[in-house]
Amino acid sequence: MSATEAARRLVAEGYNELPRPDRRPFLRILLGILAEPMFGLLVASALIYLVLGDLREGLMLLAFATASVGIAAAQESRSERVLDTLRTLTSPRAQVLRDGARVRIPGREVVPGDIVFLEEGDRVPADIHLLSTQDLEVDESLLTGESAPVRKRPGGPDDGAAAPGGDDLPLAFSGTLVVRGRGCGATIATGRHSEIGKIGLALGGIHPEPTRLNQQTRRLVRGVAVAGLAVSVLVMVLYGLARGSWLQGALAGLAVTMSMIPEEFPLVLTVFMVMGAWRLSRARVLTRRAAAIEALGAATVLCTDKTGTLTQNRMAIAEIRDAGDLTRRLTPGDTEAAAIRTLVWHGILASAPTPFDPMERAFHDLGQRLGLHPPEPSWVLAREHGLEPGLPAVTQVWQPPQGGAIVAAKGAPEAVAALCRLDRQAHAAMLRAVDGLAGDGMRVLAVAGGEAQGPLPADRRDYPCHLLGLVGFSDPLRAEVPAAVRDCLSAGVRVVMITGDYPITARAIAVQAGLPDGPLVTGAELDGLPPQEQAARVRGAALFARTRPAHKLAIVKALQADGQIVAMTGDGVNDAPSLKAADIGIAMGGRGTDVAREAASLVLLDDDFGSIVHTIRLGRRIYDNLRKAMGYILAVHVPIAGLALLPLALDLPLLLTPVHIAFLEMVIDPVCSIVFEAERSEADIMRRPPRPPGSTLFSRALVLWSLAQGFVAFAVVAVLFMAALNGGMPADQARALAFVALMLVNFGLVLVNRSFAASPLTALLRPNTALWTVLAVMGAVMAATLAWPPAVALFAFGPLHADDLAVAFAAAVVMVLTLEVVKPLWADHLRR
Repeated sequence: MSATEAARRLVAEGYNELPRPDRRPFLRILLGILAEPMFGLLVASALIYLVLGDLREGLMLLAFATASVGIAAAQESRSERVLDTLRTLTSPRAQVLRDGARVRIPGREVVPGDIVFLEEGDRVPADIHLLSTQDLEVDESLLTGESAPVRKRPGGPDDGAAAPGGDDLPLAFSGTLVVRGRGCGATIATGRHSEIGKIGLALGGIHPEPTRLNQQTRRLVRGVAVAGLAVSVLVMVLYGLARGSWLQGALAGLAVTMSMIPEEFPLVLTVFMVMGAWRLSRARVLTRRAAAIEALGAATVLCTDKTGTLTQNRMAIAEIRDAGDLTRRLTPGDTEAAAIRTLVWHGILASAPTPFDPMERAFHDLGQRLGLHPPEPSWVLAREHGLEPGLPAVTQVWQPPQGGAIVAAKGAPEAVAALCRLDRQAHAAMLRAVDGLAGDGMRVLAVAGGEAQGPLPADRRDYPCHLLGLVGFSDPLRAEVPAAVRDCLSAGVRVVMITGDYPITARAIAVQAGLPDGPLVTGAELDGLPPQEQAARVRGAALFARTRPAHKLAIVKALQADGQIVAMTGDGVNDAPSLKAADIGIAMGGRGTDVAREAASLVLLDDDFGSIVHTIRLGRRIYDNLRKAMGYILAVHVPIAGLALLPLALDLPLLLTPVHIAFLEMVIDPVCSIVFEAERSEADIMRRPPRPPGSTLFSRALVLWSLAQGFVAFAVVAVLFMAALNGGMPADQARALAFVALMLVNFGLVLVNRSFAASPLTALLRPNTALWTVLAVMGAVMAATLAWPPAVALFAFGPLHADDLAVAFAAAVVMVLTLEVVKPLWADHLRR
């Protein structure tokens, strides 16, 4: 191709990179955020405080709303960063033929029709139809999940398109890595039309749905806001008609509205998500999307990739069969076996001195453990025979300084058997051993060797070779996986393996990992099924093999359509679409690709599969504690709203004004909510099944229990307030007594809600730094009211005395004891 023609095609086809999607302008993002009830409520509350002249509280809420906008904007740019990483993979340097000469150009300038040359260590710049190959092997694990490289062959004019994966395809795919040999071919697809480009397009089209918690909270806030507004208008009208003071009526209505609207929810949700991310980081898990934290506790299915997730993504020698007795199983740990040393030494001689091929690296790694090293520089590589279409084996002849020649060969068992000229009986015995190793999920190579004196034959089939044995390679299972799988199953989380590898290998790894036995479905089987039958197969399958990225994405979506909360783990580019689409995408941080990490919600920084169990446990704890906090907030709003309405109903002096409610709801309540975030997990947290996917945060049992607590708290404080007024206590002092009692009742509600089953005394004694900090602060406030009575006057209350505090404390104790008697009626429902 000429440079002129290449320039013309570049203009027509575009650069060899993924297109940049149109991004929403910041103003549209801002309007979308303000349309959310949560954020709209924050802004509205802030404006109310500013109108009241409370600059500090108003600015605090506006700052929180601004921070929320910033977080959402950062989330908006995540997809762009994923695609940026894909662009990096698809734009390496490329060696092409232009104007009759080889030149190196940026990969983004490769166009369809370009002749591209590939060498060992190169990253393939585009999808290429191979015209010639020499020992060409390519690592396609980032697209297929197969840990072993695949062999390539030249293509013919009749070869059509094919998906990545498997040996002897005449195609090399963009982003894959050449680990052995060389080749050249014609570019057939670039940019978005390549296989990796299709993954990028799939990522761009995935938009995570709002989480269930956000939806539930949005509905609750909307409903409460409407009810609060209606009650507020009613209070204003009744107050104005009954007492003739419309200004006081507006103030009373505003107090009622503020007492009913739970503006603490956004703050509490943010605290729990931020603290949850911090706790996960201490377990070496990076949180990239806070919404995943709430979903962790509800995960019902864990879909896991095999290569790099359950396994170590490296080939290692797992088993050796000596040619003298092919039924005898030898492991690399049998270092004293002379047969192992001989076989491994010849395997090293048949490999490159500095190997790229994973299997050759496995020979070198085991050789180092056995004290065997590559040939010295004084050794001469006299002959080198690579893989051939009819003879997939590598043969190398070395000449040591002392003379003679050492022949070493390795490759497909049948090819090595032909080189060794095995008789029928020996050949049958070898094939039986190969079948046994393959049945255990291993990839098998045969190794042969011999010594020659004098001139070497022209044809390598005539070299003096005899079979040394068979070598079984496998991608080793991570040590922590079996225990982690057991913990998931005991917690009611179904574990499903989805891999691009062969069914036999997938089944063998599943057995080693302890996955439950079940049907195995291949990607080809899914392709041939209509959507309804496809969903049915996905629902009942335990293993998926020979899958492509589109299959993984379809499996995740089918499970979600079935009502499952799906956690997906992976590390390759091929996992990125499914990681992004899953409710909880979990990427491996060490071995994982940048694309997988950017697409995931969580990243395991230490690649420890066992960390997934820890994140599920922590997710359940966070959700449990969030329910406790929300139950507490609902409960405490009942006495606040009741004490705001009580004076209107009984023609008493106003007890709570907006500033008092602001103090309670924006200072005391959020501080107390932090206590719940620090709570330990319930004892049975990993022995109970996941919460049902359709369950609500505010279950009927939780709402009834919260309302019961609230009415008891309201009754105690209201009786105390009216008794004080009837006993002749001045109105300001009675209000002060009721306000302090409400603060102590507030703390009592914290103790009652700390556990679904434990008693308040147990909750008080249980270690919790946040709880004791809140207790110390409240004690200091109580002491200040005694030492410096004007402290109470800051809220236009009268002075308090020690006996007043004792009465308020007694009222809080009465409330706690009453709830302690009632609590067992709800305990079992709350724990479920």
